[in-house]
Amino acid sequence: MSGSKIRYRVLDLFAGAGGLSLGLDQVPGIETVEATDFMKEATETFALNFPNAEVIYGDICDPLIKKEIVENAKRLKVNMIVGGPPCQGFSNKGKKLGLKDPRNFLFRQYLDVVKQVKPDVFVIENVKAMSTSTNGWFLNEILSEIKKLGYDAKWGILTASDFGVPQQRQRTIIIASRIGDILLPKPSVSEKDKTTVRDAISDLAYLESGEGADESDYITEAQSDYQKMLRGDCKKLYNHKATNHSKVALEKLSMIPAESGKENLPDELIGKQKFKTTWGRLKWDTQSPTIDTRFDTPSNGTNSHPELDRAITPREAARIQSFPDSFRFLGSKTFVCKQIGNAVPPLLGKAIGESIIKQTRNRNV
Repeated sequence: MSGSKIRYRVLDLFAGAGGLSLGLDQVPGIETVEATDFMKEATETFALNFPNAEVIYGDICDPLIKKEIVENAKRLKVNMIVGGPPCQGFSNKGKKLGLKDPRNFLFRQYLDVVKQVKPDVFVIENVKAMSTSTNGWFLNEILSEIKKLGYDAKWGILTASDFGVPQQRQRTIIIASRIGDILLPKPSVSEKDKTTVRDAISDLAYLESGEGADESDYITEAQSDYQKMLRGDCKKLYNHKATNHSKVALEKLSMIPAESGKENLPDELIGKQKFKTTWGRLKWDTQSPTIDTRFDTPSNGTNSHPELDRAITPREAARIQSFPDSFRFLGSKTFVCKQIGNAVPPLLGKAIGESIIKQTRNRNV
């Protein structure tokens, strides 16, 4: 971030492709200098899109990898840590073991890095359910551990669409600080001004099943301010490649009208699927439901194109996540979908970064 004084130097743990870092780095005064993840394809994507950051591929549970992460962070003068450690410890069965439960070890690894690096601020993001599982017990355990480390924490549930993202994604966010309380950002977009699926992807509505390429030319003009913003000065369109659906899938999709769902399918084609959202089409003039890691599969949920007979492409999913078109995802389709589906929407990350900068501007860091 040339031309502005860097106030926060960020280490991104469990970084994935880098959605949270990308948002933070759009805020003057914040720069991601180090990142790590155990998915090789994600670290390759991160390294491509963040050429100035040091990227470590490996498992944070490996003592040698963790030692490298911590030593690099100290050398790079990291004073903010961010990340979303995965967690399977939402069952009552793990209640008595808490952060000693092996299923929750990744939170322990995150907090152990915090203990060693001693950043001024750190941010934990996770699924909405983290705050309510086992009657809030799990969240309280994490907050208790944070307090033991000498940090004050504020937490809440943020909805991506409140910050300009065309998606209803909700995440639990914890902001911990040892330089005074830092509140979560307030919604910046009114209900009537929320970005829609149409705003995000209407200019990309021309591929059929199996069409497209990893790199192609734009063939339409931007049709919304959001599209103009995400296109920027990008000359090529990356990752806009439609899944090559089976004959059966195409037959089903052809029976589903625009912006509709599997209620239009005959019973014999619905099968044993219990979920109402499967085989659903996105709706143009509202927000997308949460983009997950299997958005390329119509039977997975409401992730088919509003009117074309195909699932949304990785680029369309990235638009719905608020990634700019210049951000290129590497790896096979499966790994690209995982990177996009697991990401924090950059515009949500940007809002968190702006809130931190604004509230700590006059504090000693």
